[in-house]
Amino acid sequence: MRTAPRNIRWRRRALALAGALLLGSSLATATAAVAEDDPRIDLPPGYLDAQTATSNIELLASLPRVAPFDANPGNFGFVNSDLAFSGDNAIVGNFNGFQVYDVSDASAPTLRGSFVCPGGQGDVSVYGDLLFMSVEETRGRIDCGTQGASGAVNPERFRGVRIFDISDIDNPVQLPGVQTCRGSHTHTLVADPDDTENVYIYNSGTSGVRSPLELPGCENAPASQTPVTTGNPTQWRIDVIKVPLADPASAAVVSQPRIFSDPVTGAFNGLQNGPTQPLHPSGTPYSPNPNTNTCHDITAFPEIGLAAGACQGNGILLDISDPVNPVRLDAVADANYSYWHSATFNNDGTKVVFTDEWGGGTAARCRVTDQPEWGANALFDIVDGKLEFKSYYKLPVPQTAQENCVAHNGSIIPVPGRDIMVQAWYQGGLSIIDFTDTSNPTEIAYLDRGPVNTPNPAGLNLAGYWSTYWYNGNVLGSEIARGFDSLALTASDQLSENEIAAAGEIQLDQFNAQLQTKLVHAPSFAVARSYVDQAERDGSLSGNALKQVNKSIDQAEKLSDGPASGSAVAAHLAGAASKSGAAADSALVQALNALAATFG
Repeated sequence: MRTAPRNIRWRRRALALAGALLLGSSLATATAAVAEDDPRIDLPPGYLDAQTATSNIELLASLPRVAPFDANPGNFGFVNSDLAFSGDNAIVGNFNGFQVYDVSDASAPTLRGSFVCPGGQGDVSVYGDLLFMSVEETRGRIDCGTQGASGAVNPERFRGVRIFDISDIDNPVQLPGVQTCRGSHTHTLVADPDDTENVYIYNSGTSGVRSPLELPGCENAPASQTPVTTGNPTQWRIDVIKVPLADPASAAVVSQPRIFSDPVTGAFNGLQNGPTQPLHPSGTPYSPNPNTNTCHDITAFPEIGLAAGACQGNGILLDISDPVNPVRLDAVADANYSYWHSATFNNDGTKVVFTDEWGGGTAARCRVTDQPEWGANALFDIVDGKLEFKSYYKLPVPQTAQENCVAHNGSIIPVPGRDIMVQAWYQGGLSIIDFTDTSNPTEIAYLDRGPVNTPNPAGLNLAGYWSTYWYNGNVLGSEIARGFDSLALTASDQLSENEIAAAGEIQLDQFNAQLQTKLVHAPSFAVARSYVDQAERDGSLSGNALKQVNKSIDQAEKLSDGPASGSAVAAHLAGAASKSGAAADSALVQALNALAATFG
């Protein structure tokens, strides 16, 4: 969130000096047509009692915010923000600090504790016994006090990345943290596979530059379309923070890469923010102008050496094989995108979904008059280190002018053989998308509530999902005004019980959506049956062959629960593979053979 303010062909042209790929303003979209009887349309309003519409997902529990984190919707001092997970705990960031929920029983989560430490925006991440939190606002204090920090220069002010020791999560201890020149709007953990002694943080600050009298080294530079090549301006760079795990109190900025520079001229301001025309096609201004000067959010995938940056006017792809010195591989721009906000890779790192937070998250941007390529997702394939656009996806139903709605944070759901993402859309609710075919993303589940009507019964009251993430078998959501939700997928023609069960078999010790790792399924009956269900769904397995495959798997599973030898179980699984008629290198046969191998 920022607190500041059809069916036509793609065209591409090189951006002068920037080296970025510009995607034209008249572009094809893959957003689904709206069914006239979609139950999300015109839902009755309410605050904690708004009417809810769901499809293929069940709301298990909804816990309202409580003091000292409760306030009327729209009060930015108490907005729920991003989520991180550690063990049985969901940590919910808030502009007033953070809260910890026990999710060991997702059907009945409980508030375990809360820690007041104001400063906004409160994005959180976890690594081992460390909790990191972004602090951006000038009211943030070193001592976590609630009295604020007045004046243009204040030695008690904290803007940057807070660090907490949560080895006793009921009693967090704040460590010194790292002050930065623009504070921290968001941050991303980067765990270098070749460096087990440190963890790195990519810090993205989006607000004003501090006075060098408050933090030495800060240097403000005016926005400029002329190349900026001198001095050391705080803009047009990110901060790389090194956190020694043996001594996290000594964390410090170790580099400030200028990942937006023009490789030819060396200009720091080398990436154009969007197109050269002054206004977005909707008639609203781009933000910021005239060029990209920071990232809003970066998602890292260290195992494949890549990161995707959603950087105001551009989506960028970074080589992070040396995490201290990330290198830009590619950049794209899009006339339809007002503010590149966040990014999500698929599980094998061959695709990336970027979001556009047009309107900053505080405006109604899913109205019937808003085009489906505005405030949407842009889906790209990654080919030879370059981003290749495939389609857009936007919430496929209109929302009212009383609902702040635009693309926001999500994560993948680890269904074997498919690319599926759960995503927050503020007061548009959540949407679950299959983007296995990046040219044809499809919604397979959703939840939506009616607009919040408190305290302004007829106006827009800030609310909705900030983040919805999959963690250890459930979807968990941070609702800006309403609190914390837990949800469970339900089976449908588009997602089977086996696929849901297989996704739930991925159990993580910790999870940060912006630090992706490859999620590998161990061989199991749920995984094998998932591929059977997918083959049935796509028509490649049907009739008697389908019956015989299921029968053989049923027999194998029954034998596996009894005294039968492993070889007997493996024989039935081998029989299922043979009866499927699928190629030896197909996902179905490989899953059956991998499962058979576990029985020796």
